[in-house]
Amino acid sequence: MPNDGYLDDSVHWKVRNGLVDFAEPTHSEVADAILDCGLATEVGQKLGSGKEADVYLCRDGKMLRVVKVYRQYRTAHKGDRRIKLESMGQRALREFDLLSYAWQGGARVPEPGRRNENMFSMQYLGNATTVAPMLQDAVLDHPEAFLQQTVAGVESLAEAGIVHSDLSPFNILVHEGLPWFIDLAAGIRVDRLGSPPWVRLNEAIRALEHGSATLARYFRKYALTLDTEEMIHRVRAKVDLYRLE
Repeated sequence: MPNDGYLDDSVHWKVRNGLVDFAEPTHSEVADAILDCGLATEVGQKLGSGKEADVYLCRDGKMLRVVKVYRQYRTAHKGDRRIKLESMGQRALREFDLLSYAWQGGARVPEPGRRNENMFSMQYLGNATTVAPMLQDAVLDHPEAFLQQTVAGVESLAEAGIVHSDLSPFNILVHEGLPWFIDLAAGIRVDRLGSPPWVRLNEAIRALEHGSATLARYFRKYALTLDTEEMIHRVRAKVDLYRLE
């Protein structure tokens, strides 16, 4: 559940008893871990890899699911730099929380499933034969309408109290002609207390400025102009409501 701490005592037990192997598990070992903790009943191919995690196509009974697995000791871009298993569990927990809040707030994100340690399941986007493509790889039939839906989606995230800190064509999937936002690992909760509101809101706006510029560059290939100032203004109108919290 959102806001719960990282309570997987099995992580500490494994470390204390020398059961942690400081090498990344094989596909078979990852599959066994997913099955053992009940996140899926069948594990298929790896769909992709990010900086810190891999994504697997799975089946939970008759339903296709996606399971995201944070790599335990190193990232794709950090060579042999080891990262504690518990740290990866914390990162999985944080992204799962953000995904849950976004989905509960009505944003167009994959429906969250369950989490266990450094893994969590979520809704599969695609059909029986093809996964939904990233915007970067898609050919849009109605690019102008898709642009409008993308801006509306960013606003919807803001209404849920979240600003995506890495808006790009790589973190938007095209499913049933609509934009779906993924990879909320570094999302910013603008409605959460902790740091002063002006700090987190200014951080969110800076991230939004960068993301809107990235999207503007993408849509230029369709001869479309994204009014980044208007987009930021509209989103800021949503997130500014949280200054009073």
